[in-house]
Amino acid sequence: MSASPKSVLFVCLGNICRSPMAESMLSHMLRERGVLADWTVDSAATSTYQIGNEPDGRANAVLRAHSIPESHHKAWQITKKDYEKFHYIFGFDEDNLRILKQRKPASSTSLVRLLGDLDPQKERIIHDPYYDDEAAFEKVFVQNKRCLEAFLKEVLGD
Repeated sequence: MSASPKSVLFVCLGNICRSPMAESMLSHMLRERGVLADWTVDSAATSTYQIGNEPDGRANAVLRAHSIPESHHKAWQITKKDYEKFHYIFGFDEDNLRILKQRKPASSTSLVRLLGDLDPQKERIIHDPYYDDEAAFEKVFVQNKRCLEAFLKEVLGD
């Protein structure tokens, strides 16, 4: 089975900071364009550290500050089946990318890359803000936004 070209999975270490923020942000951007129903957008973890936990409160606070609905996502770990379900799989740092590529089945046609590869300001790495302050979460938001706008331009032409 080949993944729908309109399917995106964001993957970070714990699935409580960067990836659920990107999931909420892309869903919001697609909803604003009236095309969310055509897409599958989700997020996952490379690790099992936070399985079942909701996003970090600081991540949701930043989303709310930008008028984006907060995430009530429950963290889960990426599986081999996800490489068949999702066409685009984005990591946030080199560790994410290495793990995603190692776990990718040979038969998968998923496009695995760093979200930061899309950043017009060339900041390829979106650092984990977990051990930092609120300003680090705001920086993740800003980087995610630039990358997601570039992604939508690439796939939707806008």
